[in-house]
Amino acid sequence: MRLDVEDLRLFLCVADAGSITAGARQAHLALSSASGRLSAIEADAGTALLHRHARGISLTEAGATLAHHARLILQQRSQLREELQSFADGTRGTLHLYANTAALTTFLPERLGPWLAERPRLRVELLERTSADIVSAIAAGHAEAGIVSDAADAGTLHRQPVADDPLVVLLPASHHLAAARELTFADVLGEAFVALGDDNALQTHINEYAGAAGRPLNVRIRMKTFDGLCALVGHGVGIGIVPQVVARQHRRKTRTVAVPLGDAWARRRLCVCFAAWSALSPSMRSLLQHLGATPTEP
Repeated sequence: MRLDVEDLRLFLCVADAGSITAGARQAHLALSSASGRLSAIEADAGTALLHRHARGISLTEAGATLAHHARLILQQRSQLREELQSFADGTRGTLHLYANTAALTTFLPERLGPWLAERPRLRVELLERTSADIVSAIAAGHAEAGIVSDAADAGTLHRQPVADDPLVVLLPASHHLAAARELTFADVLGEAFVALGDDNALQTHINEYAGAAGRPLNVRIRMKTFDGLCALVGHGVGIGIVPQVVARQHRRKTRTVAVPLGDAWARRRLCVCFAAWSALSPSMRSLLQHLGATPTEP
């Protein structure tokens, strides 16, 4: 059968009204037009769908079957429209957000909660990468947006600061450098380190600067989490480099001291990064604004 949505809607109007005249009026069609379409529907079905009486119509068994399926089709069409609209307005689907280590561990957990709670049908997949890798992915069109350090060169991409995120040197309280007001990376390169895993984006970033200085880190042990790193530093196993907010969270429990790292690359801010505001999905635009971004285009 070659029925379209308007045919189904007309047939239901007539069936519910019990009259072709009344049904045509509900469907906003002229009587002649409605009668012609009903005849075409019956011809296409190859069987009578309506009993026509002097006072109106009643459905044949075939007509009742068509009415039943027509209701289901129109209901499903309405549900489909609503579901697709939820994708279009950003309240449903899967959002892929790239972020560096600091953003994933210290910035996003608190910020994401309220926003996600208001969107129960939306999922967010967080992808940890170095800031440089995130910038490259956005520039190549492989990622919509990400959260990066402002130490990374973003080229022509838009970058908006949303939080301070300086790195500090974490030291045991008894360490000979614990009283320093500020340290440079060169000051500590000869020390034994407690590091994060090589697959960690922040650790990769630190390793790159050590390699550039020609003095690879003297790593005694690698830990999976900041918790583990801070605990071992507190026990005097070595020193570490962590975001300032992490050091503050652990200083009392681990009896550690945080000294600012004075290198320019360590005085970081977290920034949202994207190519063009108008090219972002509605859900991504909503999230970035929630995190503190400002639309760059009308």
